[in-house]
Amino acid sequence: MLDFLSSIAWWGWVLIALALVAIRDVFFQKKHTISHNYPIVGHLRYWLESIGPEMRQYFVANNREELPFNRIERGWIYASAKKENNYEGFGTDRDIYEHQHVFINNAMMPFKLPENHPNKIDKTFLPCAKVMGEYNKRKRPYRPASIINVSAMSFGSLSAKAIESLNKGVKIADAYHNTGEGGLSPYHSNGGDVVFHFGTGYFGVRTEDGGFSMEKMIKLVNDNPFIRAIEVKLSQGAKPGKGGVLPGAKITKQIAEIRGVEVGKDVLSPPNHKAFSNVPELVDFIESIAEATGLPVGIKAAIGKLEQWEELADIMLKTDKGPDFITVDGGEGGTGAAPPSFADHVSLPWVYGFSDLYKLFKSKGLSERIVFVASGKLGFPAKAAMAFAMGADCINVAREAMMSIGCIQAQICHTNRCPTGVATQSKWLQNGIDPTLKSIRLAQYFKTFRKELIEITHAAGYEHPCQFKMSDVEVNVDDHNLSKELSKTYQYEKTAVPFISMQSLKDCEHLGGAR
Repeated sequence: MLDFLSSIAWWGWVLIALALVAIRDVFFQKKHTISHNYPIVGHLRYWLESIGPEMRQYFVANNREELPFNRIERGWIYASAKKENNYEGFGTDRDIYEHQHVFINNAMMPFKLPENHPNKIDKTFLPCAKVMGEYNKRKRPYRPASIINVSAMSFGSLSAKAIESLNKGVKIADAYHNTGEGGLSPYHSNGGDVVFHFGTGYFGVRTEDGGFSMEKMIKLVNDNPFIRAIEVKLSQGAKPGKGGVLPGAKITKQIAEIRGVEVGKDVLSPPNHKAFSNVPELVDFIESIAEATGLPVGIKAAIGKLEQWEELADIMLKTDKGPDFITVDGGEGGTGAAPPSFADHVSLPWVYGFSDLYKLFKSKGLSERIVFVASGKLGFPAKAAMAFAMGADCINVAREAMMSIGCIQAQICHTNRCPTGVATQSKWLQNGIDPTLKSIRLAQYFKTFRKELIEITHAAGYEHPCQFKMSDVEVNVDDHNLSKELSKTYQYEKTAVPFISMQSLKDCEHLGGAR
């Protein structure tokens, strides 16, 4: 028998293997009609389908066609992160007449930097023009040293080496790193400013029964002085009104310890908070955390109905209390996995949601006391200029930050099979990430972003993006009125942000980062 088996040629073994597959397909396998009716050949169809996104990305789609980020957008991030040439030649290939295309009105005479200006010394210096917690007189107010920062992405959803790369990168770039709702991990502790974020699961500050622990929150802040602010997640753009899901396959022993959950078991965050059930209780909750920790406390949400937001504004007017900052997340979705029905249809895209919310708070005279953080595909200088013209004070980026450290938009974040090691807990796949190199790339992307936004700002005749007015930016609306100023499109005027000079921001005692 052994002599007979050894005499079979290699191609004979291939035929035997194919025959076994064919027998399995026809007689034993009942799940897949295609492979049953077309044994062996049918498997090719499923394999081609599995690599379809990659094939379209590289060989089929044009430069401006893909979603959520097209090839030109990804290419700009990659080139900026690697400090390569990110220019384009021979004019734009974008359809500048398409709906929502942004135009920034440049000044006849650009802003001229005086001698010894901070931007002559550092072309990327661009801090937030507002101070978180200043109005409410928090014990430890915070001025972000960068107007672009890393948005909420948790350890668990992202790998340890990805989180480490991001945190080391924000330290180099003087930005802040939002933890996401997975709790504070050792990988968030590499020197960067941190905004501690938690949602309905209260991971990291969780009681045994799944509630919120003030004692753990106080200890966390006291033990980790690099935590500069706290963010309470009400909802997120990917799936507002629906709790988050972390598959059990991604939950290692370390993640379980940080979050206070079981190893290998799916973690389902409820859609509602246990610590509060209405708007007055939310305000009391915010104030209790701010009082106990001394830190600015804000909220994050995707925007839909405005009735409860109006209730919040009225309570803030009446009590002179409330959140120090509000992060508005776009309904376009983000790094979080979500059912298509949610990602496609629930909550407003950033530009509509933000304009509705800002308009409401401005009408109540509250826009000056809140730091507005914008989150929703805004990691490009021109889009950021539009956001600042509408009233944003800071930009948070998630997917753009992931791309700067190697993400290729494979869109399989929820499977634990991320090929670049960014969104997986697989040790093998993570080995491809060098945090020392990737942190530099994140920092370089942020610095390039700030440099180009400063240049756009100067071209419009201003010193800081906070000075942009609604009339400085136009968008294409429809065929009858190709472009309209933002003020006419969204029917409000932005509140002027108090601003003296870049030097005054640099000299601020509450400035974050390593400065």
